[in-house]
Amino acid sequence: MPSYAYFEKKFVPLEEAKIGIMTNSFHYGTAIFEGIRGNWNAEQKQTYIFRLREHYERLQDGCRVLKIALPNAIDELCRLTVELVAKCGFQEDAYVRPVAYKSSQALGVRLHNLEDGFFVLVIPWGPYLDVDKARCCVSSWHRPQDNVIPPQIKAAGIYINNALAKTEAQSNGFDEAIMLSPDGHVSEGSGENLFLVINGQLVTPASYNNILIGITRNTVIELAEKELGLKTVYRSISRSELYTADECFLTGTAAHVTPVAEIDHRKIGDGEIGEITAKLQEIYARVIRGNHPKYLDWCTPVYKR
Repeated sequence: MPSYAYFEKKFVPLEEAKIGIMTNSFHYGTAIFEGIRGNWNAEQKQTYIFRLREHYERLQDGCRVLKIALPNAIDELCRLTVELVAKCGFQEDAYVRPVAYKSSQALGVRLHNLEDGFFVLVIPWGPYLDVDKARCCVSSWHRPQDNVIPPQIKAAGIYINNALAKTEAQSNGFDEAIMLSPDGHVSEGSGENLFLVINGQLVTPASYNNILIGITRNTVIELAEKELGLKTVYRSISRSELYTADECFLTGTAAHVTPVAEIDHRKIGDGEIGEITAKLQEIYARVIRGNHPKYLDWCTPVYKR
């Protein structure tokens, strides 16, 4: 089934959406992007886009940092995205990628005096970490400080850092990397936030540990409190706590809730999926596919019924 993009203010086949090789953002990473999930519910024959507005709100925040003007208000961007996903017609999980970028055909390191562009593409995409439980390693690559590249925004250029960590991990036989902050505390995975279960409590790195404030992270924190009665502790986590935690899992739009069974060749707990992790994984899976009535306001249906 063909895919489409919203590009230069119109819907076009994905293969026709092209930018020139002189585009500023291609050379300098001057772009902000989001990853948004469209989750297919086979029983309902419906795709639910998860927390669509929250993703565009974060995109807008990133655009403010990089001095990029979005072409439309958030409500209109949400409407265009639903229309685009419906046009693609996928009956499987999809991934939506909006990108706001410096579109001028001009070289030179700057954010000023450049034109802004915007596009959205949609592709079919299954699980990002296609494993039941992940094997991770602590990466030699650290997350940047806020006054180097702000880690709280999804700027294209910062993802060189993530790519280095991911490839290092996979080259060494692991599924995913865990990166530390510049001061040596646990930060996040190459594309996910991280949670530990310690003595029955959820623990996650705080915002000052150079993390992206994940939308899936926020979702899991809310679900843990409302559905399991678990409050989350936000604090710095030392590397050794990774090895002694009872459970560990990763969260992200692409990765959903992924259990971690091993870090640096050390089993986490008994090396199986932990009880709390499994409960959160099951609840989250129901929520994102529109199967949990309490959280339907997080789900935007694509197909009119």
